Amino acid sequence: MDTLTRMRAFIDVVEAEGFSAAARKIGRSKALLSKYVRELEDELGALLLNRTTRQFSLTEAGHTYFKRASELVREIDSLAETVRESSGDVKGRIKLTAPRTFGDAAIGRSLVDFAKAHPDITLEIHLDDRFVDLVEEGFDLAIRITRLEDSSMIARRLSPFRIRICAAPELLERVGTPMQPSELARLPCIIDTNGRWLSNWPFRRNNGEMMSVSVSGPIEVNSPLATRAAAVAGLGFAPLPDFIAAPALASGELVSVLDESVPRDGGIYAVYPHRRYLPAKIRVFVDFLAQWFKEHERG
Repeated sequence: MDTLTRMRAFIDVVEAEGFSAAARKIGRSKALLSKYVRELEDELGALLLNRTTRQFSLTEAGHTYFKRASELVREIDSLAETVRESSGDVKGRIKLTAPRTFGDAAIGRSLVDFAKAHPDITLEIHLDDRFVDLVEEGFDLAIRITRLEDSSMIARRLSPFRIRICAAPELLERVGTPMQPSELARLPCIIDTNGRWLSNWPFRRNNGEMMSVSVSGPIEVNSPLATRAAAVAGLGFAPLPDFIAAPALASGELVSVLDESVPRDGGIYAVYPHRRYLPAKIRVFVDFLAQWFKEHERG
């Protein structure tokens, strides 16, 4: 039995958070995985996992080995995929993280369309609104909707992205349409706690300088979809991603205000770690998304 097989077994167990879960995921027996990990520990002369009858935890050596082993296995797989690419044989698994908002919105269809177009590539999609450490947690790439700031990653912009401040027509009739961002401080607003803004909303002055408006209102919720529903109900002004706001704007349930004052420097990005060999499956995936967004440009 070679070291690489044992190494993969160890990584599978750690990522699945248990022998039983790993066995179910990869289709091997729990006893076999336990044997591989035990042999790896014997080979290294170090304990990697603290085992009990109910759970396990990584030792300090296990943490160190897992991080480096994961990087090595990804490099080996990437090199193999680079060779396969020359023969047109692109397959494998992509471990992807994306915000729940992305998966729930119409643009989440891009992932379904990719899976349909590339049946030999399996997408393992984790929808999570937290900022995931790709290297530490073993992800191949992330979809991020933001102003990109992490220079340690490679990023490809898939689509422009902007926030729209939206309100129901009935609310505008009741409180009036704000002409300046500062007016929002005295008007009811809906706080999306999932966003970076929270209750301090950034705007751009006519001279290009940035300003912040402190807002408050009847609802604070960690979901753009719930924020949109509250806005449609007339409860307040709401900051919504353009792809979330679009259906309600098109139907007239919501109206966009202060468009010229809202920053427009955001984007939807595919982000992945720096690697010597970029896997062919990642290139195929990112190229597909870039083309998908080009064909589905939002107005």
